Amino acid sequence: MKTLIIAEKPSVALRIASAIGGNKTSQKKTKDKVSYYEIEDGKNSVYVVAAVGHLFTIKQKEKNTGYPVLDVEWAPSYSVGKLSGYTKKYLDCITSVAKGCSFFINACDYDIEGTVIGTNIIKFINNGRLDATSKRMKFSTTTTKDLVEAYSKMSKLDLNNFYAGEARHMLDWIWGINLSRALTTALVGRSFSRSLSIGRVQGPALAILANLEISIMNFVPKPFWRVSAYIKGAEFFSIRGDIQEKAVAEQAYGKINGAGSGIVESVETVERKVNPYPPFDLTSLQMESSRALRMDPTRTLAVAQSLYEKAYISYPRTSSQKLPQSLGLKGIIKEISRNPAYGKLAKMLIDAGRYSPVEGQKNDEAHPAIFPTGVMPEGLDQEEAALYDMIVRRFLSCFAEPGIVARLKVICDFGGEKLQANGSRMITQGWLEYYTYTKLEEKELPRFSKGEKVSANDANIKELQTQPPKRYSKATLVSELEKRNLGTKATRAAIVDTLFRRNYIEGTSIKVTKFGMVVYNTLKKNCSMIVDEETTKRLEEDMEEISRGNKSESEVVDEGKQMLLDAIKSFDQHKEQISEAMRKGLYESEILGKCPKDGGDLVIKRSKAGKYFAACNNYPKCANTYSLPQGAKILPTGNTCEHCNTPIIKVIRKGRRPFEMDLDPNCITKKEWAKEVPAPLPASLVAAEKPAIEIKTKPARKKAGVAARKRQTQRKKSSRKTKSIDGADE
Repeated sequence: MKTLIIAEKPSVALRIASAIGGNKTSQKKTKDKVSYYEIEDGKNSVYVVAAVGHLFTIKQKEKNTGYPVLDVEWAPSYSVGKLSGYTKKYLDCITSVAKGCSFFINACDYDIEGTVIGTNIIKFINNGRLDATSKRMKFSTTTTKDLVEAYSKMSKLDLNNFYAGEARHMLDWIWGINLSRALTTALVGRSFSRSLSIGRVQGPALAILANLEISIMNFVPKPFWRVSAYIKGAEFFSIRGDIQEKAVAEQAYGKINGAGSGIVESVETVERKVNPYPPFDLTSLQMESSRALRMDPTRTLAVAQSLYEKAYISYPRTSSQKLPQSLGLKGIIKEISRNPAYGKLAKMLIDAGRYSPVEGQKNDEAHPAIFPTGVMPEGLDQEEAALYDMIVRRFLSCFAEPGIVARLKVICDFGGEKLQANGSRMITQGWLEYYTYTKLEEKELPRFSKGEKVSANDANIKELQTQPPKRYSKATLVSELEKRNLGTKATRAAIVDTLFRRNYIEGTSIKVTKFGMVVYNTLKKNCSMIVDEETTKRLEEDMEEISRGNKSESEVVDEGKQMLLDAIKSFDQHKEQISEAMRKGLYESEILGKCPKDGGDLVIKRSKAGKYFAACNNYPKCANTYSLPQGAKILPTGNTCEHCNTPIIKVIRKGRRPFEMDLDPNCITKKEWAKEVPAPLPASLVAAEKPAIEIKTKPARKKAGVAARKRQTQRKKSSRKTKSIDGADE
């Protein structure tokens, strides 16, 4: 009997072949230099082949550029898009090796995406059959032990997950392509070249940010007052806290200032336990790496995936905060103790016999929380090493003792007005000794005794104002999407990236652009279903029901299509209003400032040669123009140069520090430019700011040539599972 094992990536295929075949494994290559592995075991032969993410994708059955498009089918990825051309040689290899095989095993990552990838391949090479001749390998790490165990305990294909995954891909593609085409047609003939898109999850995600932006814009600050004084050099605050009425604050201040001296009313010290954080799930890992390592959520997932494929950590796309004992936690800690970097910490746990971890509330039926496997890492790059260190320390800290902190509260009475100060001091570090990425702030207070007479110095009354709601970062937005059950753990970061690419949002502290607000307000007013999160939540819940076997794929897809048709109907009924609002909004978003010659608007235009420039909107009456930096993104700043009176713009190029300049090439400010070259930033620290317009000339794209295409292809490979199908956004 000949068996075919399908892995999701070439690196994992090698690990599987080495694990189950040992020295009986031989590597072979096709004429296209694609590797596969043969394991000889007596009369049986086992072949291990690799996909490179999705080898199949969704496409519409009939070629047309209109909408609605509802009839779709799966097709080889290479036949649908040129950028997926590299997948053909992998599918050819699998097809060739599969000849003569009678047993098939899906060994792709055990999640819905991995199920879809492997099951689609099995359907293709097995004449559409999904029966007892096919099995599923389930593993959470790519260590030899876990792979051997997964191979020996194969289960039936997880078809419900496959059907749920198929439904998600179909609905995401159908919603994305139809809504994006509808949105784009609203600007046909308007002379704008902006790429527009909206999708099933992208719309509600934009709504979350836009509603926050509206709250910030409408926020009216209110004054409040804080009364404080220094006692023995420590700052004390009125026990009233933030005082809303000025007269009350002045009265409190007057009592303290006029009392001369006061009495220490109480001194309370309470010792409290500080428990360890739970182990990482994907979202908490993305949030923590953003905070502690300044690593982008999308990059965090890519680096974690790399560590997983090298068998150094468990599967990262998990929503679990559980570490069951069945993982062999004691053995993992002992393996980690052999690593000099963590030997002392691990030995402390071993000596104390601490093998029961603190766990969180979140669970995932498919995978446990993220944990290190104990395999000694080798050859890690800087980002991999940093993320690995954080994961190991978080894992070990889950087994450590709680920290103990002493919290001190002192209250002093000045003529009936009370002041309070709080202090804290670590008594026992506990888990904080393990997890060095968090440090509890300590605040020492002088020694006070109850009944002690004290003086208040530098008493003051400070007027402050309430602050508007805080904006999201990429990591906190990913977390918010999870809380609202929008998207999946593997796609949320990619959805946020899409909003940046479409120039709907900008900045590391995310702000909705003028154009992004226009898109949201226009859709909210004329076709609210597109940005309503309840619509998306309903479909998400339905797809979970498919996984549980409570609903059929066809039932959910048909329901999703009907909901889409209702949205399109509403869109078309208001298309003229949408078109006008979008045209106006897009025009306003491209205004760089005022023309110094006639006071008109300077807007971004594109020449027939494909070059972008700034021109007065009063053409031909005013023919004033300025060249713009090509291959860059341009943002208006709202400022004007004091020397030449032209607008000042912000220029952003990837990997370089953004800079500002005015539009006049002969301005005195440009005399020293030849000496000033903006220094490039490290890749991990490149700002996530996204400007309103990306300027690229055709010659620049041509010049980038093969190298640029290779980089783009590599990026697609590394984040294959977080991208939408065929350009259709969630």
